[in-house]
Amino acid sequence: MAERAFDVLVVGSGAAGLSAALAIDPSLSVGVLAKSGVSSGSTALAQGGIAAVLEAGDTFESHVADTIVAGAGLNRRETVEFVVGSAPAAIERLARLGVPFDSGVEDRWHLTREGGHSHRRIVHVADATGWAVQQALEKAAREHPNIRLVPDMVGIDLVTGRHALRDWDQRRVWGLYALNRSSGGVELLTARAVVLATGGASRAWLYSTNPRGSTGDGIAMAWRAGCRVSNMEFAQFHPTCLYNHEVKNLLITEAMRGEGGQLRLPGTGERFMPSFDSRAELAPRDIVARAIDHELKRLGLDFVHLDISHRDPDFVRSHFPTIAARLAEPDIAIDITREPIPVVPASHYTCGGIVTGLDGSTDIPGLYAAGEVTQSGLHGANRLASNSVLECLVFGVAAAEAINAGWADLPPPPPIRPWDESRVTHSDEEVVVQHNWREIRRFMWDYVGIVRTTKRLERARNRIELLRRETQDYYGHFRVTADLIELRNLVEVSDLIVRSALARKESRGLHYTLDYPETLSEARDTVLSPEA
Repeated sequence: MAERAFDVLVVGSGAAGLSAALAIDPSLSVGVLAKSGVSSGSTALAQGGIAAVLEAGDTFESHVADTIVAGAGLNRRETVEFVVGSAPAAIERLARLGVPFDSGVEDRWHLTREGGHSHRRIVHVADATGWAVQQALEKAAREHPNIRLVPDMVGIDLVTGRHALRDWDQRRVWGLYALNRSSGGVELLTARAVVLATGGASRAWLYSTNPRGSTGDGIAMAWRAGCRVSNMEFAQFHPTCLYNHEVKNLLITEAMRGEGGQLRLPGTGERFMPSFDSRAELAPRDIVARAIDHELKRLGLDFVHLDISHRDPDFVRSHFPTIAARLAEPDIAIDITREPIPVVPASHYTCGGIVTGLDGSTDIPGLYAAGEVTQSGLHGANRLASNSVLECLVFGVAAAEAINAGWADLPPPPPIRPWDESRVTHSDEEVVVQHNWREIRRFMWDYVGIVRTTKRLERARNRIELLRRETQDYYGHFRVTADLIELRNLVEVSDLIVRSALARKESRGLHYTLDYPETLSEARDTVLSPEA
């Protein structure tokens, strides 16, 4: 079995992972694993921008308050204050790396406003901010002499003390077993510290804005290694994903509503958001998504319209060039300066995840985490728009600084057992994996969606148990493939989501259940422990 050794191993190559790698002591060797291509994660798809207090008249306290209101009071205030206070410095770091943020007329940068924000505080690169951020971080990492980017590596499980060849600390992480997509073999990657930056689990649902690889891998691996997870019931559905039978996963940025886009009913053209919330289209995402879901079900519609055609065409094209160009292509053929866009909600962001501290530390020594894979306390019951990339930037650096500060206390890995494939064979029944992949995403959409009931959640739990047995049997008898690894992780995180949803006897933020429609007076995290 191939083996590679680094001082620090970063699993994930988006904003969180690359920020961590670039902040590690430059004398240390860092391996950055990408599940497929280095740029293929969620960061590169982010459209709207990054939230930071940069406007005269805006304040940290206002950003903190907006974040906590959107999070339905479940946020950890200490975390929110830490991230909000760190935001301007994070933007400056990106600017120094060459991210070409849009310039303002009078101010240094143009700031837009998005749902849930009380001020204009979203710095952006037109409507393709994530791509610009990804390319700048990636360029810096490629030019760093001690950072190695390793694409096409699918994480299987964290290496802990139980994998050591001799008795060792069972609750310490030493690296990762990963499938090399290119060779088809499993490799052992060891390190004194590991940073998980693998993103969320939005592909657990049938309709998602996320890339194919968002299958909750880091959450599942950390759970199996012994980490607690928290608030997994809070899955954010982005209100506006393009409705098109041929073109999948195309998100229409929140910023379009921030710049005047209106949600209307097909046929009548009636604007409906003012009936649901005084902030109308600028309400937080959970409110807008539920409102759209309500209208779809009430009227039997397939979609609603997002319309910005009342704004000046030059304004629309200059603010949303990427979206305007993509929708104008022949396979969609929508001119957004003249026509509305058909949209539906789609699974977008995982607000829960691995429990972490302000330094990115987890329950297990040697293991850190940053970004969407975590439950840091920032988002609470619903993420405020454009706080996601910000979280990645802040906690990627925080985890790296914690590793640097504690480096002397991180022992080198012991000899680790190689991956054992002696009792497995190549599968001749890949159809089982493909079928179960489709089944889990379908029943999660039907039973664990925007509006939930206890009966639906129990049905989902029963199906998860069946799929868990099938998947474990398959995993134990056949050589691993990328699809099998992802299915195993999807089953794990879906179970955590459903268990968390059943445990919450109220409706709060993104978790809305018809059986418990009221919000309790006390906001409490849902925390699951592998040892319970």
